[in-house]
Amino acid sequence: MTKGKIEVIEKDSVVVKFAGDCGDGMQLSGTLFSDTSAMSGNDLSTFPDYPAEIRAPHNTVAGVSGYQVHIGKEIHTIGDKCDVLVAMNPASLKANLHVVKMGGTIIVDVDTFVPKAFEKAGCNVNPLEDASLSSYNVIKAPISSAAKQIALDNGLELRDADRSKNMYALGMVAFIFDRDLTLLSNQIAAKFKKNVKISDVNIAVLKAGYIYAESIEAVESRFHIPTAKLEKGRYRNISGNIATAWGLLAASERSGRPLFLGSYPITPATDILVELAKHKSLNARVMQCEDEIAGICSSIGASYAGSMAVTSTSGPGLSLKSEAIGLAVMTELPVVIVDVQRGGPSTGLPTKSEQADLLQVLYGRNGACPCIVVAATSPSDCFESAYMAAKLSMEHMTPTILMTDGYIGQGSELFRIPKVADMPSITPPIAEKNDPNYKPYRRDDKTLARKWAIPGTQGLEHRVGGLEKSDVFGAVSTDPNNHEKMVYFRNEKVQRVADYLPNQEVIGDESGDLLVVSWGGTKGQTYVAVKELQKQGKKVSLAHFKYIMPLPKNTADIFAKFKKIVVCELNDGQFADYLRIVYPKFVYHKYNKIKGIPFTTVELVNAFNQYLKEE
Repeated sequence: MTKGKIEVIEKDSVVVKFAGDCGDGMQLSGTLFSDTSAMSGNDLSTFPDYPAEIRAPHNTVAGVSGYQVHIGKEIHTIGDKCDVLVAMNPASLKANLHVVKMGGTIIVDVDTFVPKAFEKAGCNVNPLEDASLSSYNVIKAPISSAAKQIALDNGLELRDADRSKNMYALGMVAFIFDRDLTLLSNQIAAKFKKNVKISDVNIAVLKAGYIYAESIEAVESRFHIPTAKLEKGRYRNISGNIATAWGLLAASERSGRPLFLGSYPITPATDILVELAKHKSLNARVMQCEDEIAGICSSIGASYAGSMAVTSTSGPGLSLKSEAIGLAVMTELPVVIVDVQRGGPSTGLPTKSEQADLLQVLYGRNGACPCIVVAATSPSDCFESAYMAAKLSMEHMTPTILMTDGYIGQGSELFRIPKVADMPSITPPIAEKNDPNYKPYRRDDKTLARKWAIPGTQGLEHRVGGLEKSDVFGAVSTDPNNHEKMVYFRNEKVQRVADYLPNQEVIGDESGDLLVVSWGGTKGQTYVAVKELQKQGKKVSLAHFKYIMPLPKNTADIFAKFKKIVVCELNDGQFADYLRIVYPKFVYHKYNKIKGIPFTTVELVNAFNQYLKEE
C-alpha cells in the first residue's frame, strides 16, 4: 500500500524497547540503535534485560531478552514507559506490554503468532485478534518470513537465514525515528567485518525493513528528536563495566603502577575482566583464576609486589573473598575490589540489578576490618569512580571496595572521554631504597598510611602477613595493648580519608521540607523525580552519595536543615540502617524496591508527594 503524508512529531525524548527470544539478537539491535543515536547527537541511556539461563526455553516468558533505549536532549534514566515496543514473539509481547505507553506503537513479528507459541507463552487466545491491544498502534509485520527470503536470495544457508530478522525490525525502527541508514550500515559492516557475506545480508535486510515501514499505512507518524547540548569533546556510548575498566587503566597510567587484575568470571562483572585483557599494551595484566579466592589472593600478591591490584566480582563472589579482604586490611596493602551487585542471596538473580551488598561491603568480615567504600552513580561515572577508588586505595594504603550494579554496569550512556593528564594526580607512598628511617608500620602523620615497600628494593627488607604485627616494627605480636593500637590505626586511617573527599553536594535548596537521600546507581531516577517536584515549587532537595565509607564530613550539617529525610534504595533499607548507626539523632524514612528493576520516576514522585503530605 502507498501511504499519504506521514506526521512528524517533535519530542524531547523517546523510549524504545527491543524484545524477543534470547537468540533473536535484541541486544545487538538495541546496541546498534543506541550507537547510531549517539552518533546523531542524541543523549541516551540504555538497559539490557536478559534471562539468567544460557539457553532459556524458546517462546516462553522466562526466555525473553530485551534492550531498552532512552534517547533525547537530556537523559538521566532509562525511561518509565516505551513509545515503541518491538515484540518478536507472543512471549515478549506478554512480558513487556505493561511498559508501553497508552497510544504507543507495538511492532510485532506476525509470523511468530501461531497457536504453539501462544501455548508456550501462556496466552489463551491470539492477542492480535482480541481487544487487549486496542489502546495501542499495532504494526503487524512479516518480519521473519521477509528477512528469511532476503537472506536466502542473497546466498545464505537455510539454517542461517532466520538470524537476520532482528535487522528487519531494526530497519523499521530506524524509519520511525529517522535514523541514518548509512551510519547503521557502517556499524553492521564493522560488526561483521570478518564475514562480508553476513554483513551484506544484514544490511540488505535492514534496508528492506526500512522500506517496508516507509510503505505501509500502519506507521502513522515519525519522531524527530533534537540533538543534545553537550560540552565539546570526544564522546562514545559506554557501558559501566567498560568505563570501570578504563578508569582503572587511567589510574594505573597516572600512578605509574602496572595494573594487575586477578578475577573469576561472574555475571554481571565479567566484562571488566574481558575488557582489561585487551590492553596489554597499557601495561595491564589479567589472570582468569580458578575461583574467587584465588582471584583476590593473586591480587594481594601483586599489590605486595608493587602493582596496582584489582579484583572484580559480584555479591556471591564478594562473600568468598571476605577472608582475603581481611588479609589485605591487616597487611595494609592497596587493592581495589569491584562489586557489580546483583539480586541475592546465594545465586539469587544473576542478571537482575539490586543494591544488595552494602551491609556486606561495610561489615561482612571478621574482626575490626574497615575498607574505603565508593559507589559509582551512573555508567559513565564508573570511570571516575574506578579512578578515585584506585587513587584512595594506593594513597591511603588500604583496600577500597568500588560498588556498581548490574543496571549501571551493563547499561550505557554517553561518555566524554577525558585526558588522563587532566585527572587528579595519584601519588602512592613508595618507600625509597636504603631509607634509614623505614619501618614496615611507620605511618604518615596525616593519613596514617604506611610506606609501600616494593620487594627487592635495597634496604627495605620486611615481612607482612595475616597475624597481628607490632606498631612501627612489624614483628608478630599478641600484646593486647599493641593490638588495640593497631585496630585504632587501621580504622582511623579509613576515617581520615574524609579529609580528602569533596563535600557532599545538595541538588536544590540547602534546606527544605524533604531531603531525598540516595546512593550508587539510583542517581538518575531520584534526580529526575526531585527536579520534577522542584518545578512544581515544592521544597524538595536531593543528596546523592558516592562516598559511603567514610561519609563526607558535611553530611550531618546537610541532614540537620531538612524537616524530613527519605532514603531511597533498591534493597530493604541498608543505607538507611547504616546512617542510623553513624548519625543516630536523625529520623530516616525508607522507600525501598526489591524487584530486580530500577525505580521509575512516577513511583518516586508519588512517594515523595506522600511524604510531603504526612505530618
